[in-house]
Amino acid sequence: MGRRHFLLVGTFLLTMLLYVDRVVISAAKEQITGELQLSDTQFGWVIAAFALGYALFQVPAGQLADRFGPRRTLAAIVILWSGFTALTGAAWGFLSLLMFRFAFGAAEAGAMPACAKAVYSWLPAAERGIANGINLSGTRVGAALALPGLAWMLSSFGWRQTFVIMGAAGLLWVLAWYALFRDRPEDHRGMPEAEIQKIIAGRTLSAAQAKPSRHGSGSHQGRLWPVVTQYFASCFTFFFALSWLFPYLQTTYGLTTVETGFFTAVPLAAGAAGNWLGGVGSDFAVRRTGTAASLRHVAITGFILAAIGLVGCLNAETAIVAVVFLSITVFGADMTLPPSWAFCIDVGGERAGAVTGQMNMVGAFGAFATGLAFPYFYSAFNSVTPFFLTAVALNLAGAMLWGFIRRSNRSEPEGFHRQ
Repeated sequence: MGRRHFLLVGTFLLTMLLYVDRVVISAAKEQITGELQLSDTQFGWVIAAFALGYALFQVPAGQLADRFGPRRTLAAIVILWSGFTALTGAAWGFLSLLMFRFAFGAAEAGAMPACAKAVYSWLPAAERGIANGINLSGTRVGAALALPGLAWMLSSFGWRQTFVIMGAAGLLWVLAWYALFRDRPEDHRGMPEAEIQKIIAGRTLSAAQAKPSRHGSGSHQGRLWPVVTQYFASCFTFFFALSWLFPYLQTTYGLTTVETGFFTAVPLAAGAAGNWLGGVGSDFAVRRTGTAASLRHVAITGFILAAIGLVGCLNAETAIVAVVFLSITVFGADMTLPPSWAFCIDVGGERAGAVTGQMNMVGAFGAFATGLAFPYFYSAFNSVTPFFLTAVALNLAGAMLWGFIRRSNRSEPEGFHRQ
């Protein structure tokens, strides 16, 4: 392991914190809706407000990371989102809660694009799949580990105090990140020169990528659209696990809050495993073929697994069976994430923050749709079946979109050719 890999310690901890602060709202649903007298559809809008703020600020925040570097950008982002996490505990009604969650989402928007920029600067292209898998697994590990603890905190301290405690945790990360990280390995005093040269030489898959003016914008890379669009399906599927899975399991199977916390943690842990496998598979594909187009095989497999898990969940009669199939679903959906991020980071090059921000924006709109689709479908049909069938269709569409990524010069994005 080179010194460059210590970057992953900071970004992994960041992504853990990122999702711990998101999942609190789901675990606290009963307390919040009871005290503030909210309906399920109103709570759906609260969840969707986060996703909307997160979506709208993806590209601007990614551009900030490209311009000012991930060191300063991530420090500012974590300070802001921690503040709005704490403020959530001060909400006095539906509108104030809606406002705080929208602002929280907008503040978090630049976190993953800024991490992508750091990964581009610090790791060779052939190591980015597993790096993205590790970082993205942090989002699942954080939520999975936190849910039982959050259930205990909510029972012991109440929802308002829990949000304040979680908001304070982010400031510790900021202090360590700003002190230890630098935007480029060339600027870090502790980096050996040989390792710096290895990183620089491996930053791109082709010589054409060395010209940043030719890359960094999905708009002129017309063949990038399938990868950007398929991210909607990935996030639509996973965001159910993050937002509505806790209340869904609790209500459907009559579980206690603590029991639900443990059950909900299992699919999230499966998602972490899916990210790791997707990352390893992505790096293997790039090393074997020398082209990022080969990442499609990993992503297509993941989408098919997610669809199978969703169909199985529709027929689950017990909480355990439902959790098994939902774990397959989240595992498969999360397998698609490392190839998605590795693909866009290589296309983006020096503008990796902006390009990944475009993809993450589309994904955030998928999360926004989930936040509203689940309660509205259930209200209209008194059944979860329409929601799950919609998710199945989206996953199959995601697999088809990856099929447009080919190795031929005609259909392969510019810059991906065997050397």
